[in-house]
Amino acid sequence: MNDKLIELEIKDLAFNGKAVASNEEGKVVFLNGGLPGEKVLAEIINSKPRYDEAVVKNILTKSNLRVDPPCPHYDICGGCTWQDMIYSAQLDYKQKQVNDCIERIGGLENVKIFPAVGSAELFKYRNKMEFSFNANEDKSFNLGLHVKGRFDLVFDIEKCFLQSDLANEIVIWLREFVRENDISVYDIKNNTGYMRFLVIREARSSGDIMVNIVTNYGDIPYRNVLIRKMKEFFPEIKTLVHNQNGQKSNIAVGEIEKILFGLGYIEEQILGCHLRIRSNTFFQTNSVQTETLYRAAFDMLFPEKADRVMDLYCGTGSIGLLISKYVQQVVGVEVVEDGVIAARENAQVNNIKNIDFYHGDVKDFLRSEYATEKPYNIIIIDPPRAGMNPKALRRMLRLNPEKILYISCNPSTFARDASGIIKAGYTLPEVKPIDMFPHTMHIEVVGVFYRV
Repeated sequence: MNDKLIELEIKDLAFNGKAVASNEEGKVVFLNGGLPGEKVLAEIINSKPRYDEAVVKNILTKSNLRVDPPCPHYDICGGCTWQDMIYSAQLDYKQKQVNDCIERIGGLENVKIFPAVGSAELFKYRNKMEFSFNANEDKSFNLGLHVKGRFDLVFDIEKCFLQSDLANEIVIWLREFVRENDISVYDIKNNTGYMRFLVIREARSSGDIMVNIVTNYGDIPYRNVLIRKMKEFFPEIKTLVHNQNGQKSNIAVGEIEKILFGLGYIEEQILGCHLRIRSNTFFQTNSVQTETLYRAAFDMLFPEKADRVMDLYCGTGSIGLLISKYVQQVVGVEVVEDGVIAARENAQVNNIKNIDFYHGDVKDFLRSEYATEKPYNIIIIDPPRAGMNPKALRRMLRLNPEKILYISCNPSTFARDASGIIKAGYTLPEVKPIDMFPHTMHIEVVGVFYRV
């Protein structure tokens, strides 16, 4: 028998989605696979002084939380880590993770944490999916998602349960188009080849679709044929965008963008607000649950007509635009220029006059005259997963707002920043976890800090 194989009983799930067990000596073991209550046979793959890492080889006793995942790619895909667990249990563990982060990372006590709010849709909820092209050594290629834990391996996706059936059809169709026309595919190791990414965005309120093809430099081969056939087979596609990125950084954002047909954006409607979404602008990826998130945020904030609001990391301006009708003035700040352009367009489309948008880094804006010459009594922050830049956090606190609404996609960085905000003289009465991403370990967190 392999001396690295060990029988374990899984007790918990960690914040990163890994299962947690202990060996006979009491040493913690983190496992890829397995659910609480299961006895498993696992292989130790990495041993460190404080913990071991292992992979589940065989489930000896199944948990009553386990269900059969519907996705045929579940075993190799790195996406839906918890698709094999009943949804009610997913919510319980997500709430527990928020509790742990608030208490252990933030060191905070007496914060009321509401039960996690579940998503109205468990599948087909994503309005944006990003797929990678990957060249193989035998001259073949794949278009799909990354193999679990591998940046250099991609498998052909046939059906992703997180996007619409139509979006799945577009993926398969483009794969065949590239294959039939012998278009070269990007090789991440050698930085050669052409096709890099396919990004599909879908407006849930209208059904309109944007296709964004990201390539190396140069025009798409058989471009006119591609446009004609795409329009013929998929009339729901309202715009086709071509982004060119010749850098080694393997991201689906272009240095050069061309609109091949359509207007270069699709329009979504959130809580009655019309929002234009472009290829490289941030927008919450679960449209239906976004309304739940924003309602929860505004219910906690209690905005009033005399309020002046600063909306940091504003993306396409959705939060600021929605709150503008309840307050006196709003300024939104976004570092991505396309986001600012879209936000200004969205203000015009909705005939909103009491909002301005600033293009620049949040930490630089917070020490500018624009931010300091007039008081903003409410600041809204919705930062990336890394949380607030420490300089930005300090500069924000110097402005001494009455309320800070913090929306976060990462409970650990939320808890870290919350600790600093509270030390600066604020209180955090309650936190609401909102599940935007069923079947993953991710959870959105909303909280309002009040100046003491």
